[in-house]
Amino acid sequence: MTEVNLAQTSSTLEILIAAELAEPSDPRVVRMAGAIAAQYGAAARAVLFYGSCLRTAELEGQMLDFYLIVSDYRAAYGKSWLASANRMIPPNVFPFGYDGLAAKYAVLSESDFSRLCRPEASNVSVWARFAQPARLVWAADDTARKAAIAAIAEAPATMAALTPQATSNDPLDLWRRGFALTYGAELRAERSDRSGSIVDFDPDHYRRLSAALSSAPPAKLADLDARWRRLRRNGKALTLIRLAKASLTFAGGIDYLAWKINRHAGTAIEVRPWQRRFPILGALILLPRLLSRGAVR
Repeated sequence: MTEVNLAQTSSTLEILIAAELAEPSDPRVVRMAGAIAAQYGAAARAVLFYGSCLRTAELEGQMLDFYLIVSDYRAAYGKSWLASANRMIPPNVFPFGYDGLAAKYAVLSESDFSRLCRPEASNVSVWARFAQPARLVWAADDTARKAAIAAIAEAPATMAALTPQATSNDPLDLWRRGFALTYGAELRAERSDRSGSIVDFDPDHYRRLSAALSSAPPAKLADLDARWRRLRRNGKALTLIRLAKASLTFAGGIDYLAWKINRHAGTAIEVRPWQRRFPILGALILLPRLLSRGAVR
């Protein structure tokens, strides 16, 4: 994507993204976001709510998804090893419970969040999620709010630049094909048709994105096949590395992994006591079985 195209596209997208991020959220989600931010004091800059619970508005018995954006990792964690872990393999992921609801939140610095929403990101993890609807449910100040909006506006432009040219006039085709590619670039437990259902949950969101992009379409990046091979290779390896790291930051992480796979893939995985004691080893032994059954792809 050229710098000129990116600048032209971002100004239009930012207006759209700002309006969508400001749409109201369930008060319980807003309170939980504030409680997450409160743990990090002045380092907390913004909290974003996204994912399946936003799409369905179902909160009870679910795992809510948040991103906490911080000024920098040293400010967030002090001298803790968590700062180095977050810097080397972003994000760190933590569980959180509040007011009878369960959640997990990922931590990124403002600079990493902006970088990982752009086309030069080495994996799809962040920009693929924020090309989807999200809500800015807490912000430290107006500067933090504007920074979050600017970063998120990069995400749909990145997907448009990385998705091969459409053969259909349907504006939703771009997003269906884009999400299918991103799902193939991570180890996912969801059904193969899940990437299309994301678009079907809120087709108007993606039509608005297409309209905003049409005023200055981002240039398609060169060598897309090679780029996607790298993204698939990086994404699948990163999934395993993050899983290993989460066993240190996410109490009960292997139980959450089993719950999510059972929910999305229709399996009946049971976590054994030894796997809870040695979650990294347990997950590495479990993964080949899941791949052979097609439970994760």
